Amino acid sequence: MRKTAVVTGASSGIGEATARRLAAEGYDVVAGARRRDRLDKLAAEVPGIRAVTLDVTSDESVAALAASLERCDVLVNNAGGAFGLEPVAEGRLADWQRMYDVNVLGSLRMTQALTPKLIDSGDGVLVMLTSTAGLVSYEGGGGYCAAKHAQSSMAETLRLELVGQPVRVVEIAPGMVRSEGFAVTRFRGDQEAADRVYEGVPDPLSSDDVADAIAWCVTRPAHVNIDRLVIRPRAQAAQHKVHRVR
Repeated sequence: MRKTAVVTGASSGIGEATARRLAAEGYDVVAGARRRDRLDKLAAEVPGIRAVTLDVTSDESVAALAASLERCDVLVNNAGGAFGLEPVAEGRLADWQRMYDVNVLGSLRMTQALTPKLIDSGDGVLVMLTSTAGLVSYEGGGGYCAAKHAQSSMAETLRLELVGQPVRVVEIAPGMVRSEGFAVTRFRGDQEAADRVYEGVPDPLSSDDVADAIAWCVTRPAHVNIDRLVIRPRAQAAQHKVHRVR
């Protein structure tokens, strides 16, 4: 029987690339997101992908997805996002709440709903898409860094709590990725400001690069767990150290 992978936030960016890549690896992929029109287009293009409307901030939506699955071998908690770049002292409470609800509580809802199926699969893999922002904080990133630190901590805790169960817990922490919509959302729709993030940077990571890393971790032998994979472009030595060509 073919294995089933669930990917959240699959309507664009890293989520879409991961859904495509896991389908190419032979998985039946359940692609979940709110933008159903984009998911339907993806499912029409790629055999093996099934589109499911999913809002990870809704208990009812997550429960409905879980109830519709006969099995789940892989869960990729990818849905997330960054909103705003204000200093902590000026941060908008609504932005922080939204980042926590999508990144952290969204991952929690999905993990709680599907962990029993991951265990029942006999070789489950839970992938937590965090960020280097979950390892090193930076000015203007208070809310996003806090959310990603929480996700990273959740992955570490899950690995401890699930030891002895047939489930691997993998954290993927990308650095600078030029993915569709991420920076634009963070700058509240300001495309010029979003473009400046990547200005002069030779070859930032692409969504496909991250999807490739996810697929590699997921397809290791059952006894091999990749605890955390940090992936950056060569031009980025650290959060604050990025080579730019002027």
